[in-house]
Amino acid sequence: MIAPRFLDTNVLLYSISRDPAEVGKREIAESLLDADDMALSVQVLQEFYVQATRATRTDALPHDIAAGLIRTWMRFKVQEITLPVMVGALEIKAAHRLSYWDAAIVAAARALGCRELLSEDMAHGREVEGVRIVNPFR
Repeated sequence: MIAPRFLDTNVLLYSISRDPAEVGKREIAESLLDADDMALSVQVLQEFYVQATRATRTDALPHDIAAGLIRTWMRFKVQEITLPVMVGALEIKAAHRLSYWDAAIVAAARALGCRELLSEDMAHGREVEGVRIVNPFR
């Protein structure tokens, strides 16, 4: 069985972007979301909801659309926020000098057995705890 690839929040946000400067990134994000081998975490879904619906966002989504997208993405493997994931995040933060939130993403990816974390926000090519960071928008 192929290990799933873990999606960071920025991939979800690019999939809804209406910014003309982000058309290429939106197409890449939509293509990734059409794949079957993806995984994410409750944290990623929460971050998506907060950012997609925030009042200061020029293309903010209404609650029902954002919640509907989250339900759709629940077809992927979703890592819950658990004590072992949180403790792992604390250890990763200390060992690799990541922010807690980035460390929590890595810990969730590791918990699901993902070997790749698709993210624009972390260093492309870096490996953390057996999870390789890949920027799909490069």
